[in-house]
Amino acid sequence: MSKASKIEILKDLISTAEASLSSAKQILLEISGGKSSPDYVAMAKTVDDNEEGDNIVEGVFDGEKMIHKDGTEYPVPANYASKSKLVPGDTLKLTITENGTFLYKQIGPAERKRIIGTLTFEDGQYKVIGEGKTYKVLLASVTYFRGEIGDKVTLVVPADHDSEWGAIENVLPHEASSTINQY
Repeated sequence: MSKASKIEILKDLISTAEASLSSAKQILLEISGGKSSPDYVAMAKTVDDNEEGDNIVEGVFDGEKMIHKDGTEYPVPANYASKSKLVPGDTLKLTITENGTFLYKQIGPAERKRIIGTLTFEDGQYKVIGEGKTYKVLLASVTYFRGEIGDKVTLVVPADHDSEWGAIENVLPHEASSTINQY
């Protein structure tokens, strides 16, 4: 086995170990009462429903779905969430047409920050490890950007609260990620 392939294997092993440690830290924080994800139902209660009709609903995105203030969950297509780079806390408006079509529109973006992390795969879920935390990401984002395990990615996450989810903004080219690691 060549030295380069051994180095790649070691990098993969380190990434996996970091993901496991990060997940363990998250579980420990949750158990010990540390900072946790916000209550999206409570956040949704602050959103006023549009009075245009019964076919318009507003709520808060939680990383996978929209939560209405009454707790009702509405599925958000992964390709829309990925393309729009939705992050938990974003306010959405859902128009349900007469033929039953769901049309989503982002009406209130949450405050955002960008971090650089490493794409991993653990427990059947793609995740990004960045700034000492593990964030779940949508499969649609990974496939759209042709991400591979070990890639460096730019991740958009909520700035004003902790979150389990992030949105991939870009996969960094391998040359760029090696330049970033030098600094």
